[in-house]
Amino acid sequence: MSDREVPRVFVTYAHDTPEHKALVEKFATFLRGVIGLDVHLDSWYDNVRRDWSLWATQHLSEADFILVIASAEYKRRADGTALPHEGRGSQFEAAIIRDNLTRDLRRETERVLPVVLPGRSVDEIPTFLNGHSTTRYHVSEFTEAGVAELLAAITGQGQYPMPRRGVWRGGEREPQPMLAGALPWASASHGVRRGPASIGDVEYEHSIVLRPTTPAATGPGFVELDLGGHYQRFTAVAGVLDDARDPFQVGRFRVMLDGRPRSEHEVAAGKPATIDVDVTGARLLRLEMSRPGVAASPFGSAAVVITRRGRPPELALGDPTVI
Repeated sequence: MSDREVPRVFVTYAHDTPEHKALVEKFATFLRGVIGLDVHLDSWYDNVRRDWSLWATQHLSEADFILVIASAEYKRRADGTALPHEGRGSQFEAAIIRDNLTRDLRRETERVLPVVLPGRSVDEIPTFLNGHSTTRYHVSEFTEAGVAELLAAITGQGQYPMPRRGVWRGGEREPQPMLAGALPWASASHGVRRGPASIGDVEYEHSIVLRPTTPAATGPGFVELDLGGHYQRFTAVAGVLDDARDPFQVGRFRVMLDGRPRSEHEVAAGKPATIDVDVTGARLLRLEMSRPGVAASPFGSAAVVITRRGRPPELALGDPTVI
């Protein structure tokens, strides 16, 4: 994995006590030094005089994921019960996170990850993060097993992927459609996720969405699905997301079967394309999404996506289906 593909992580926390601050630094050091995430922590930036509000704003904007470390003082400051002069930095950062959640709840719920370190409690998660009704990440120890659930959220690769459903032998034997996103993902690039998408004013609840947070990435966004030779046809609606920040972008979609290109489509906002490909006997389906800059490699590995003015692609495959 190149440096550009490594998830960028920002850690926000309160300086409750020297012991708590040391624990957070130990945790961040483990994630960066052992796990290999691109982690950023305030104590690592004390080498020059800084505008810390500008520094925090930049990191909160650029991070792929924000880790909110639960503690009593962070909760007080994030919930607005602390005095104005108490923990100004954590109050400022929490305010930005609240604002981002209000602007785009679905996206920020996936990006902002509440973390409960050893000795802390779920009750110390800020109220606006809904610690009891949404997922929180308990880290019992600083080992790969101890952060497995957190890494699943960051990489998009769950610890317990749903197994492929076998062919139902009862009732009618006519071929039945199945959502392609539910198939096992052999691999996927950073920024590709399952989720709803609006394309051409039509809502598709079970889509494959490419929306990276970094301006450029090596190779197109892609996902590889394990067909196992069990399917006959693949269909999807390919398009630019209706809520794309750059409504004038053009998207390129390519379908590959067992390493060979089978179809390619270019789309624009409000002008989606229908993909319909015969996949009979194919074992691996690779779906590539990118913004035209340079052509994708015929081998799907060496292309570089160059986006206009540094803006990333915002594309989706609406309700991709296999039969």
